[in-house]
Formats: sequence, structure tokens, C-alpha cells
Amino acid sequence: MLTVTIEPLGDVVTLRCVGRIVRGQETAVLCAAVQQHARNLVLDLAGVDAIDAAGIGVLVSLQAAGIYLKLVNPTRQVREVLRVTKLETVFEICELQSTVEALQEGVAMERSEYIERVLT
Repeated sequence: MLTVTIEPLGDVVTLRCVGRIVRGQETAVLCAAVQQHARNLVLDLAGVDAIDAAGIGVLVSLQAAGIYLKLVNPTRQVREVLRVTKLETVFEICELQSTVEALQEGVAMERSEYIERVLT
């Protein structure tokens, strides 16, 4: 089962995920949490021990819908899935979450860069 803890700070919302992001209830929980909050999201994946194609599909579809996702602290298993699927170049991934303030400062600039990359 996936649990998501929501930590808002200004324009950025951090979603701390613990469990598995896999087909079924888990992906539904993540989608519901994302859709109820900001457009700039930090997904803390330190507690995620498994992700499957459905979980990856959710991340991709959320980003395609205009929700900027910054993935932080991915576990080795999650990082490997992102590498194999070549999605580590699509998402911004941080190995260690710096302070939330630093993330918040960078989101506006990164989002404009992302939009510019999508439009070109």
C-alpha cells in the first residue's frame, strides 16, 4: 500500500511517498494527492520500495498534464527503473533533498525551462 504525506510550503507541495507505486489502489492514491494540490510538486521517493509500469505511467501522464514534478531521494530500485526507461532525462531528479526553500526558489525557473523544452 502507498501512503502519501502532504507538506505544503508556499507554491511548492512536497508529497512524501512510502510504499509501492504500482497498478491499482496505489496509483489512484498518488493521482488523488497530486490533483488536490499545487502545480509544482516535489515527490520524495525515499520510502518507495517498488514502482512498476503503471506507476511510471502515472508520473509521465501527470507531467504531460502540466504538473511539474521534481523527484527527490529515489531509492536504488526506483532510480534503476527510471534509468532503464530513459526517463531520468525527462524528470528532474535530486539524490538528496536540499532545504525546501532551495527547491522552492528553483521551481519557478525550472518550470519555465521545462515549458520551453516542451514547446520547442
